[in-house]
Amino acid sequence: MVANRGEIALRIIRAIQELGHTAVAIYETPDNAALHIRVADEAIWIGDGPRRDYLSIAKIIKAAKDHGVDAIHPGYGFLAENPDFAKACEEAGIIFVGPPHEVISKLGDKVTARKIMAEAGIAMVPGTENLPHGEAGLQEALEFAAKYGYPVMLKATAGGGGRGIRLIENDAQLKEQLPTARSEAKAAFNNDNIYLEKVVLKPKHVEVQIMADNFGNTLHLGTRDCSIQRRNQKLVEIAPSMIPDKKLLDEICATAVQAAKASNYFNAGTVEFLVDKDNKFYFMEINTRVQVEHTVTEMVSGIDIVRTQIKLALGRPLSFTQDDIRLRGHAIEMRINAEDPQNNFMPEGGKTVSVYRSPGGYGVRLDGFVYQGFTIPEVYDSLLVKLTVFGFTWNETVDRLRRCLRNYTIVGPKTTIPFYMNLVNDPDFQKGDFDTSYLETHPNLFDYKDDPSEVNKLARLIAEIHFKKENKYAI
Repeated sequence: MVANRGEIALRIIRAIQELGHTAVAIYETPDNAALHIRVADEAIWIGDGPRRDYLSIAKIIKAAKDHGVDAIHPGYGFLAENPDFAKACEEAGIIFVGPPHEVISKLGDKVTARKIMAEAGIAMVPGTENLPHGEAGLQEALEFAAKYGYPVMLKATAGGGGRGIRLIENDAQLKEQLPTARSEAKAAFNNDNIYLEKVVLKPKHVEVQIMADNFGNTLHLGTRDCSIQRRNQKLVEIAPSMIPDKKLLDEICATAVQAAKASNYFNAGTVEFLVDKDNKFYFMEINTRVQVEHTVTEMVSGIDIVRTQIKLALGRPLSFTQDDIRLRGHAIEMRINAEDPQNNFMPEGGKTVSVYRSPGGYGVRLDGFVYQGFTIPEVYDSLLVKLTVFGFTWNETVDRLRRCLRNYTIVGPKTTIPFYMNLVNDPDFQKGDFDTSYLETHPNLFDYKDDPSEVNKLARLIAEIHFKKENKYAI
């Protein structure tokens, strides 16, 4: 069973089917026209939703038991990093495709994760433990800020996906935002614990894909750069990192494996780091799930991460060693979202895709669930498609990406495609020079008009439809 929706559900379903197993999908009422329930071998309606049934451990476990499900893959988001869900699967005799619930619990608590890494001697950004409630917590936060200086970051201990984060510039903001951040953490994660962390200014966000079996084998699949973000959520992912210092990247990868071993990690995961302007790197967190951006690592490594996840969960050892991993070329993933970048990336849910034409060709991969005539639900994430391209050189990869964006037509909702067209033509991006401040320092990316070629494409499509109606011999 795939306890998820959208493009990641499709991605996992395909891997399940390739392995010769039956793929079972679940869905809420707003997803009753979704592609993942059409591609799966079976589909189970679990409620009207929206979202609450995808988050209902009891409903999902009941559906799994009623249909004789042997294993559940949680994808990313929803219950993917919920230790209670992993534990419920284990108690029901269902294989959970991911780490054991104890590991998810330890690493999902950012403060506990920091303690594990500190004991392993891994460098981290200075931070507090969980701040006490009330005046004691405020006083501890003010003392930390006085010691390390502003800016600092308030973070939800149970946070993830860019949520539960607040940048603080001075004492007044800290006093004002601390109770608000605690309330938001409670609403988002049912956990109001928060902590404070020193901000690394304009860092590069580098992460490492790790894989671990139950036979003592832990390895990495190289680095990714996820620095181009909006509101602390990633937009563009690149493999490998464009940092030119190979020795530094090797050290980051070795540290990622060390972090995985220190936490008794199992299955697929991602160790995230910040790299400052002096090339010092700091541990951030370990994500205990398959990442949205796993596609770029697959393209440069040749390893099917989701297929490997399933095989590991079924008790098999890794079928490759670290020496077998030979990374080649470059890959870039862009998240095609139904959003208006010129309006603060406002979601465009509720609109129907009247025309959909996607690019293809050598080195091009599309992971998506949208199709012509599909109405985008307003109640879920705005991601439509992940466009991933591969090339043997960075310039070749960027050129291929530019061509794909020009060939991509989605009519109906506004999307991030024209924004990305500006991005791939930006000189800094073309040089591979970017950090987490990239969007703020490049306002030109938002300066675009509707591409006239899109209107021409739509006009040609209308002409084709009209011609076929008029000419019964048309092919």
